[in-house]
Amino acid sequence: MQRLSEAGQGAPRRILICYASTEGQTRKICRFAAEQLIAKGLSVEMLPAGDAAEVALAAFDAAILAGSVHLGRLQPELAEFCSEHAGTLNRMPTLFLVVSLVAAGNDPDERAALDRIAAAFASASGWRPGRVEHVAGAFRFGAYGPLRRWAMRWIAWRKGQRIASGQDREYTDWAALAALLKGWPA
Repeated sequence: MQRLSEAGQGAPRRILICYASTEGQTRKICRFAAEQLIAKGLSVEMLPAGDAAEVALAAFDAAILAGSVHLGRLQPELAEFCSEHAGTLNRMPTLFLVVSLVAAGNDPDERAALDRIAAAFASASGWRPGRVEHVAGAFRFGAYGPLRRWAMRWIAWRKGQRIASGQDREYTDWAALAALLKGWPA
């Protein structure tokens, strides 16, 4: 488990950030979230869901869980963590960050599908997130194989995006994420 900071006087609120990241953008988003919370004087521990099996979740006051959507699903290790800890998670303030490229767009049907993916994930695990937020991800061509690079460029082209071969592009709205975290946990 990686302790990022314990700031402030007295007993600061302890926040767990548990994530699953495929190409690294979700991990980057969680690192940013940790920095924002630490700046507010909170104590933050951040760990990948695959390493969280033995975490003493009851020692935390709140939790952020984050995963990225790929082919209509979030990572199985995050689902396993949520299922295993649903009871404890349901008794604390939680924030569910669902990372996807769809969140960068304005298509209402795609956004509704993203809402359904998040709801199905939560329902299957028994966890009731206190708040769900969709966060735009990134194209990480350096992390893709040849077939996936082609598929991702085709998806970008369908959305009117021109992306040069091998060019990474980040869509995360860092200012909006900072504003969200400013008021969380309430």
